Amino acid sequence: MSMLSEFKAFAMRGNVIDLAVGVVIGGAFGKIVSSLVDQIIMPPIGWLTGGIDFSDKKWVLKPADASDPAHKVAEVAIQYGAFINTLIQFIIIAFAIFMVIKAINRLSRKQEEAPAAPPADVALLTEIRDLLKHRPG
Repeated sequence: MSMLSEFKAFAMRGNVIDLAVGVVIGGAFGKIVSSLVDQIIMPPIGWLTGGIDFSDKKWVLKPADASDPAHKVAEVAIQYGAFINTLIQFIIIAFAIFMVIKAINRLSRKQEEAPAAPPADVALLTEIRDLLKHRPG
């Protein structure tokens, strides 16, 4: 088997394709959650806390120095506001995944609880037995 055909067989297996679809959907879901947090959840939280925008919050360790154009020094800061936003996004994602798993578990439990129909031969034998019981003689 040539390397190209072996690679094609590997790439076309279901697991690889399922993984690729999961990664793409996960990336899109991440963008949706980022938008939800940044544009819907954080503004009311900022409003409730007096106009605080967490994404801009930082603790400056060393301010930027642009006095010498040849030796510009960038700001050194701990951006705890971005961390708070990321933490809120994580909580939302974790809760969404929890709800999906909970729904899947509920559906699978209902399928397990449903009684299985007896096989055709068992049903036929049961019917014959019942007919013989009610036969005169």
